[in-house]
Order: sequence, then C-alpha cells, then structure tokens
Amino acid sequence: MSSTNVSYESFAPRSTAQVSKLSKIAALTAPRGMSASKDAVSASEPSYSFISQAMSIPSFAAAEEEEKDDAKQSTTQAATPTGDEVSANTCWEVALTRGDELTQSIKHTVSLRLAVRASINIAEDLSASHAALIRHSGELTAAADRLSDEAKALEEHAEELGRPLQHYNAVDQLGPVVGVLFKGPTQVVRGLAKIKVDDEEEFMEVLDTIDKAVAYFERESGGKEALQAWQKQNNQRRGGAAPLLSGNLEYYRRSLALQDSSLYLIQAAVADRIKTTTEQITATMLSQQASSGRGSSRNVVVPADQLEASLIYTRFHGISSRSQRLLSIVQARLHKSEAYYELWQTCLATYCQCREILLRETVRAHLDNLHQQHGPVGMTRLASVFLTRLCTVETNLYHDFFSNVDSSDKDGKANLPTPDSQFTNYMINLCSNLHRTVRRSLVTLLDLDTLCQVVSVLREEGQQATRQAVTLPAGRAMAHLMEDAQERVIFCAHSTLQKQVIRFKATPKDLDYPDKLMKKEEAKVELSVEEQLEQVYESWFPPVRAVLRILSKIFRVVEAKVFEDMALQSVQACSKALFDGAKFIERRRGVRHSDLFLVKHLLILREQLSPFDIELRSVERQLDFSDAGKAVARFLTNRNRRIFSMSTENALVTLLREGVSVQESSVDSKRDLEDALRKACNDFIDHTVQAVAAALLDLHERLKNTETGSLAQLALLQPASVDKVVGVTSEKVESGMAEVLEQMGLYLENPATQSILLKPVSRKIIKASEELRRWVSKCEDGDNDWDDEKRSDILQKFDALEQSVKKFSKPARS
Repeated sequence: MSSTNVSYESFAPRSTAQVSKLSKIAALTAPRGMSASKDAVSASEPSYSFISQAMSIPSFAAAEEEEKDDAKQSTTQAATPTGDEVSANTCWEVALTRGDELTQSIKHTVSLRLAVRASINIAEDLSASHAALIRHSGELTAAADRLSDEAKALEEHAEELGRPLQHYNAVDQLGPVVGVLFKGPTQVVRGLAKIKVDDEEEFMEVLDTIDKAVAYFERESGGKEALQAWQKQNNQRRGGAAPLLSGNLEYYRRSLALQDSSLYLIQAAVADRIKTTTEQITATMLSQQASSGRGSSRNVVVPADQLEASLIYTRFHGISSRSQRLLSIVQARLHKSEAYYELWQTCLATYCQCREILLRETVRAHLDNLHQQHGPVGMTRLASVFLTRLCTVETNLYHDFFSNVDSSDKDGKANLPTPDSQFTNYMINLCSNLHRTVRRSLVTLLDLDTLCQVVSVLREEGQQATRQAVTLPAGRAMAHLMEDAQERVIFCAHSTLQKQVIRFKATPKDLDYPDKLMKKEEAKVELSVEEQLEQVYESWFPPVRAVLRILSKIFRVVEAKVFEDMALQSVQACSKALFDGAKFIERRRGVRHSDLFLVKHLLILREQLSPFDIELRSVERQLDFSDAGKAVARFLTNRNRRIFSMSTENALVTLLREGVSVQESSVDSKRDLEDALRKACNDFIDHTVQAVAAALLDLHERLKNTETGSLAQLALLQPASVDKVVGVTSEKVESGMAEVLEQMGLYLENPATQSILLKPVSRKIIKASEELRRWVSKCEDGDNDWDDEKRSDILQKFDALEQSVKKFSKPARS
C-alpha cells in the first residue's frame, strides 16, 4: 500500500449531517477495545481514503493483540475465578472475536462493492472519451486526405496550364539559338546558330526541348495532314493574303522548322564533313600521283600494300570519333521522328558513296594486276584474301562511325549494329569486281583441272569468309563466282564427254588388243613404278579412261545431283562403246580376246566408280503418241464436243488426256553394269570350256539326251571312242589352258580375278568328266568290247584329265 492516501472527500465533500451520521455508524460498528476518540478522529479526518481503506485487508493481528492485553489485565484483576465464570468468559470472548471478524468482513465487502462501482463508472467515462477521440481523429484524417487530394489536383491543373506555355516559350526562344527567324506567316530565315554541336549536353537539351514541342503541337494541331492541307490551300490562292493559321498549327510549323535547322547542324558536321574530307583526299592523292608520274589523272589508285596506311583510312579515322558522337545522338532518337531517320539515311548514303569513290578504282586496279601477274588459280586465291581483308577493314571503319558506344560501359565496348542495307550494297559492289575480273578468264578457260582448282579455292575461301558477319559480302561474291565456275566445269566436262565418250569413234589403234597389252609387258622392265602405272593407265580403252578421269576431277566440285546425272550418262555411253569395241575385237582377234576385253574394262569401271558412292539411277519420261490417232478419230466423230465447256466432258480435254500419255521407265546403270559384267564373265567361261573341252562336252550332251537302256548299244560308248575323246580333251586342256592363262595374264593382272574366272571352267569340265566316268562304270564286260583292262585304262585317263584341269584352275601368283 502507498503511504500517501488520496481521500474521496477531495473530489466530493460531504455535508455536516452526512459526517455526523457516518461517525455514529462507525461508533456502533467499531470493534471492542477501539476508543471513541480514535473513531471520532478517524471520521473527522478529511484526508482519509475510503476506497483505499475498503480495498485494504483488515488488521486482525492488531485486534488479537488488544484482546490478549485485555485478557492479561482481566487475569491480573481477578485473582482466582471460578469454573463457570471461566467457561462463560471464554465463550463470550470467542463470540466477540467472531463478531468482530464478521464486522470487518462486512466492512471490507461494502468497501469493495463501492470501489468496483467507482471503477466501472471511471471505465465507462474513459470508453466514452476514447470513442469520441477516435471519431474526431477519423474526421480529421478524412479532412486531411481530402485537402491533400485537392492540393494534388490543383498542382496537376497548374502543371497542365503551364505545360503548353513552356512549349510556346521554347519555340519563341530557341529560334535564334539554332539560327532560325520567322517573318510573316510563311517565311523562315536561316542564319548562324548560336549553339555548337560539340557542346553535347546543351545541344541534346535543345533537341529534347524541340522534340517535345513538335510532339505536343503535332498532337494538338492535327499533325502533318492539317499542315499539308493549309499549304495546299495557300498554293491554290494565287495572290492575296495567305490564309491564317491557328495558333497550334502555326507553332507546329515553327517547331518543325526548328527541328530541321537543328538536324541540319548535325548533317553539316557529319555528311558535309565526309564529303569535304573525300574531296581533300582525292585532290591530295591525285597531285601525288601526278608528281610521281604513276596512275591516272582522274582516278585515285593506291597500291594494295599501302592501302590501310594511306589517307583513305587515316583521314577517316581522324573524323570518326566526332561523327560517331553526333550520330549516336541521332540513333537514340530514330523512334521519335522520321526526320531523324532521314538524317541517318542521308549520312549513311553519303558515307557509302564517298567510300566507294575512294576505293573503287583501287580495288579494280589491284585485281587487274593480279590477273596479269598470276594464273587463274593464284589470282583467285590472292583476290579472295584481299577482298576478305578489305571487308574486315571497311566494316571496322563503318562501326567507328555508326556504332553506339555506351558511356556507362566500363570496358568501352561498342554495341555493334547489323550493317545497314546501304553499307551491305556498297560492300557487294566492291566485291563484285572479283566476279568481273575472274569471270573474264573463266569464259575462255578450257582446262578442266584448272577450273576444278578455281572452284576448290573459291569454296575454301568462301567458307572462311562466311563464318564472320564482317566478311559476309566477300563470301557472297565468292559463292556467286563459284556457281559460274561450276557451270563452266560442267560445260567443259560435258563437252569432253561428248567428244571422247558419247561420240567416240574407235580406231584400229584404239582396239589393238592384245598387242597394246603385250607392248606394255615388254616395256615394264625398263620403266619406273610411276611410269608403269602411267603405262597401265594408257592401256585402258580411251572412253573408259576419259570417263574415270573426268568423274574423278569433278567429284566434290559440282553438286551431287549434277555429278550423278553426268556419271549416269557417261557410264551408259562408255558401256555402249565397250560393247562396240568388243564386237570389233571379236571379228579381228577372236571371241576370247573380246570376252577378256569386256571383263577387264567392266571390272575397271565398276571398281573405279565404287568410291564415288553414287546410285546411277534415273527415271526417263517419254510422250507416247500411239493412241493419238484413235483419240483424234473419236474427237472428229463426236458431234457433242462441248469445246467451250469448263467441265471434264470438254472434247479438247478428252483429246489431250487420251491421245497423249507419259511413259516412265526406271534406269539403273549400276545394275546394268553388273549385269553386263556377269554376262561377259559367263560368256568367257562358256567360250573357254568349248575351246578346251568341246569333244568331252559334246559326248556328254549326246549321252545325256539318250535313253538309259540303249547306252550299251551306242557306238559312242565304245572304248575306242571314249578313249579318243579323253585323249583329245587332255591334249587341248594342256595346250589350250596354257594359252588361256597367258591371255588372262595380259588382261587381268590380279590372280584372284583369274582364279574366279577359271574355277567355273574347271567345274564344268570336271562335272562332264565325272558323268562320263559314271556311264563308263555302268558298262558291263562284253558290251561294245568293254573289259576290265580297257575300263581301268580309260578311268585312269579321266583321273589324269581331272588333275590337269585342277592344276590349271589355280594360276600362279604374280
């Protein structure tokens, strides 16, 4: 409890009657032992806090001490009380004690009730005050927000009222700054501008102000359409005063004049400076050429090795920094107005024209010198390298003028734009000189090897050039030139094939087989390895040699589809020439040389074409007019022709559909080549077997066509006949197979190929011998003079024949 008690009397003083009543109540309810003077003093104290006393805990300990003191006093006063008195006194004391306690509790409860009621009243007052405070604060907040919105609206309105005025003021004030004076409704006088384009910040601020004024007045006045309508009306009125303009339209006209004047300052600083620099370079270099006595007096020609260090580049690098800063201002405003885009295009066109004037004659002169000093291949390579380097240098110079460098970029790297179409066309015009120079030598060049080398050089250099965007124009020029070179290669190859293969007429010297091969074998001992290979190549049939030589040269030089078409035509023509040559050799040297000639060259053709990995297939389409007569007859007999009808019943449509048909046929030259080789091998095998074992095969065929029951009665199976056939066959095998091996060695140098051809020959002879052996074994003794001795002798001869055939089927390896 606090030592300082605040009395309720200070807030609500009581009257005298109330105080006396409270004193009486306190005296009546006071506990025993409490003096009246204390009660009177307590009741009369003005500073007594009734609420604090009611909320305090009653002092029961003090009452007990007082009772103990009274008991001691009574004990001392009464010397020796009796038992009943002691019991009565004890009960009375207990009752008094309990009564005092109840009295204190009642007092405390009453005080608590009064304190709670007072607290509730105070809380209600506080709640009401708080609600009022909240209501007043909400009203104040709403009022403050409303006033703030009104202030903002007033500020915006004030800005809106002042915004047009700043544009009017800007148009009136910026005229002398950019060198423009307005006189009359239509007259604009240009003078010297006060502002300098080199003062970048101030100039950009002026441009921003003019751009905003142009945008505002264009929006308010109706734009260029309204201004053009006024100008048209002014032109129609001949004489008299010009029609008056509205305020916004007049200021729009003036703002456009200010914008044109400010952009003219940039144009004079960039485009006119480029023209002036070009004229100075031309005059200086022409005077140098005239003093040194070299070059033309009209055109600037610089040696290629001095080009990058000449005035053509050093002067332009000197003006590139200032021009780039001004052009970056224009580039940043391209989206704002068409005037900026027109200025950008003007500067770019001026730059490209001046650069082309300076470099055109130099590039042409250098390429002409290369053409005179080097062959087509060397000239093409050096010219391609020169143009690639020129594209790189020119593109870097273009970026020095027209790239936008971000000043906030720490590395200072340029945001390189994609070259404009005008610059690309300028570079293409420069690189087109390569096509002009090289094409002059291509149109007269007939050497297929040189043409193929030119195509290879252009493909290689073109691939290097197209990998980078800066050298892309040179790559395109090389690609176009390569297409022309490929066309020339195709023309020369086709002409050579037409002359040496398709229209080839073989002479006896070309078909001098096997003498040509024998001469090669005789000269092999005296020649080196390379000369031997050349001799082998020269021994081939000329059409085969020409086809393989041309195809090997143009492979990977022309397009794959073109190569396949040319290979298809050449293989077909070469096969036809081989068949014609084989017929000539057959008439002159015999069928065996004819077969070996075909086998040799068809094998060469197949083996040499396999690395090309081509299909040699095509679809041939031909018009078939076999039914045209019938269709025309039906057309003439048809009276209801409906010629002008747009339906399918039109007689003309029916005539075209039924009279002419397209016949398609698939051509597979590779398959035809394989079939021809297979047929040539089979013909050689059959002809060889007939040459060395004709009697044996004839006897075998005659016995095979005879019934089995009559074999014993045939004279063909007589021992003498069989012995004669076996003997003749053995002799021919010994002599004929040696000759066959010798001839095969001339035509076919590979022992494996010889073995492949000889094995079927030996199989056929051995098979016929085994069949005859079986029939001889079936002959009984006594039939046609057969006995064991003759049978055994003939069977031994069959064994010897088979061994001889097997021996010749394995040629010795060279």
